[in-house]
Amino acid sequence: MPKKTTQPAPQQNSKASLSSLIKSSRDIMRKDAGLNGDLDRLPQLSWILFLKCYDDLEMRREEDAKLERKAYKPVIPSPYRWRDWASDEDNGATGEDLVKFVNDGLLPALRGLSGSDERLKVAEVFKETYSRMLSGYLLRDVVNLVDNIHFQSKDEIFTLAHLYESMLKEMRDAAGDSGEFYTPRPVVKLIVDRVKPRLGESVLDPACGTGGFLVESYEYLKPRVKNSKEQETLQMRTLFGVEKKPLPYLLSTMNLLLHGIETPNIRRDNALKNPLNEIGEKDRFDVIVTNPPFGGEEEAGIQLNFPENTRASETALLFMQFVMRSLKHGGRCGVVVPNGFLFGDGVAARVKAQMLRDFNLHTIIRLPEGVFAPYTGIPTNVLFFDRTQPTVDIWFYEVPARDGGRYSKSKPMQFDEFQNCIEWWDDRVENEFAWKVSAESVFEKGCNLDIRNPNRLEDIEHTPPDILVKDILDKEMRIIEIIKEINQILENK
Repeated sequence: MPKKTTQPAPQQNSKASLSSLIKSSRDIMRKDAGLNGDLDRLPQLSWILFLKCYDDLEMRREEDAKLERKAYKPVIPSPYRWRDWASDEDNGATGEDLVKFVNDGLLPALRGLSGSDERLKVAEVFKETYSRMLSGYLLRDVVNLVDNIHFQSKDEIFTLAHLYESMLKEMRDAAGDSGEFYTPRPVVKLIVDRVKPRLGESVLDPACGTGGFLVESYEYLKPRVKNSKEQETLQMRTLFGVEKKPLPYLLSTMNLLLHGIETPNIRRDNALKNPLNEIGEKDRFDVIVTNPPFGGEEEAGIQLNFPENTRASETALLFMQFVMRSLKHGGRCGVVVPNGFLFGDGVAARVKAQMLRDFNLHTIIRLPEGVFAPYTGIPTNVLFFDRTQPTVDIWFYEVPARDGGRYSKSKPMQFDEFQNCIEWWDDRVENEFAWKVSAESVFEKGCNLDIRNPNRLEDIEHTPPDILVKDILDKEMRIIEIIKEINQILENK
């Protein structure tokens, strides 16, 4: 295939021009009959961006190897490197020839890569990646636009990373109920900020979605790097993710690449697939930060990996057990859980009892109503615990909703709404939003952690209707949890 033999020096794009370039690419994709909405367009644009980004990364590595007088073996071989088939805007393949090359040559070749760990990683990324564009002419137009992005400028990569994150958010918006792999950025930032990962520690997100927790951990640690050895540690041996679904796996890999993580340690797998008792010390992590899926159900084969008395179909209960088992002695965790976990009995109560006995559940942040709205109205909380000692006391902090108490796509939560909580964190006293309970009293109540704020007087006659509705929903959810437990007992007889 024709290819460009020389490349002009990269011209750095401004944020406005990059934004315009991405918008133009998406506008072109809207004309293609094979793509239906952002749920198709973003994955298509992602793998195209991935190949351009990776080729620029490989060119940097080639230059570094030349300076050191070493040979460099490319991860992606010719003729499948971006420079081989995409960079020649005037004479490169287009129309049916381009569609045939991509569908019958490029993507199968990438899926079939073998050998080094990096080659296997690229093969895994493209394992279930397909080009859905039907017009090779429109595809050529998109490729030509992406060729103008230069992943050799840190400023440009930083700008594109932020644009990419905004696209992930738009995809969440377009996905509706399917958008389970997005956690609001302020919540992610709070969890990482409070767990405080340190250089040299291992950080895991076992349900990493589009990689938000891993990116935030990287951004938190990056300013603390002081030398090349620490930089290598941060790049290669710090951040680890597992993602079950192919689409968020591709998006998370791309997201981490854009933020400067050259070899993302993300595994496409179900974190729950192995028996819990097979997780040993070598499989554990210093820090776990995650928002595991809740509301879903795992198949019977996965449930058998868990002890009989804590076996359940609810994903949140299984992930909580996995997280506890995967935390190193001395390790720290921040995890989002639905309200149902706090008040649930049966399996939920037994899991919480184990947490209180074997871990220090020191803080529960009760998030404001509607933080995840309009995609789910389920009230959510963040549990912070460490594997240091049994729980003695649990602090609760209720983050008040901002004025009006309404969140939406156009008015999402802001990080500064956590400022009072952060200021309180290191100098804890009871106040209007904070209170403390003993683990002993929680055991006495059957491990019910759905403990209301005792420092706020509430008059039911003046309680807003949405709060009354929430209380009713909480009770209904508790009834559903009890019915599920009864049903499971009957099925196991």
